[in-house]
Amino acid sequence: MSSATPSLDRIRVGSAPDSWGVWFPEDPEQVPWRRFLDEVAQAGYEWIELGPYGYLPTDPARLTDEVDARNLKVSAGTVFTSLHRGPDVWDSTWEHVSQVAALTKAMGADNLVVIPSFWRDDKTAELIEPRELTPEQWRHLATGTERLAREVREKYGLGIMVHPHADTHIDTEEHVERFLDATDSDLVNLCLDTGHYAYCGGDSVKLIETYGERIGYLHLKQVDPRILADVVEKGTPFGPAVRQGVMCEPPLGVPAMEPVLTAAQGLGVDLFAIVEQDMYPCPPDQPLPIAERTRHFLRSCGA
Repeated sequence: MSSATPSLDRIRVGSAPDSWGVWFPEDPEQVPWRRFLDEVAQAGYEWIELGPYGYLPTDPARLTDEVDARNLKVSAGTVFTSLHRGPDVWDSTWEHVSQVAALTKAMGADNLVVIPSFWRDDKTAELIEPRELTPEQWRHLATGTERLAREVREKYGLGIMVHPHADTHIDTEEHVERFLDATDSDLVNLCLDTGHYAYCGGDSVKLIETYGERIGYLHLKQVDPRILADVVEKGTPFGPAVRQGVMCEPPLGVPAMEPVLTAAQGLGVDLFAIVEQDMYPCPPDQPLPIAERTRHFLRSCGA
């Protein structure tokens, strides 16, 4: 590291199955889980996420053996929720969340990344429900997320990190701020995904500087501005946009990583920064070279 490069000693860098084109527990177009673990370690990462529940082994003893053999550690699990739909979805939500939370806890992680459900099908573009929530649905989303945070904390000792995501109801700057203002900062924090936030028109540095106490976790990715402009113009759904290559490897897209990492370092707390380059589906030999280049680039930034 050159003397001009700031030390980002509060940032713990990792990667995730997403950067290997993994979106589903099982899919013939995805790399096998052993290959993911081998290659993520080879690329120089120490931390990983679990990815879709069931992609990696769900038996804690077996998974511990597998990650320990590669000198890896788990930073978080991930769940999808539809809490804006109200109390009727609680039982099914909790059944899923408790499975993932139990494995996450058993792997020694402290974080559960919570992604809202999509309002349109990411493959067909069919509308599943309206893009905008009603006031009642916003209340359900806020109170349901707070309930989830309390239950997950009490039963599993984990903190939830809500992930603003393209084609969900927590996406744009306006929606993210409305969600944060409606939820208890002692319970609910954000997983700021730099790529998704840029995809939806948001400024990650501004969000960190404005709501820094609510930023508990980072996903690092970039978007290709040229492809994004086409996606916005045509109203392309997220899934096809990813297949167009809208998410690109740094430093080829936006936002610039250095200012985001510097702003995050300035919060003065330890943060995971997990590389996630959406590219489902992808050729099996594509992810490793990108992962290696990305790790080298982040080291050059001081991370």
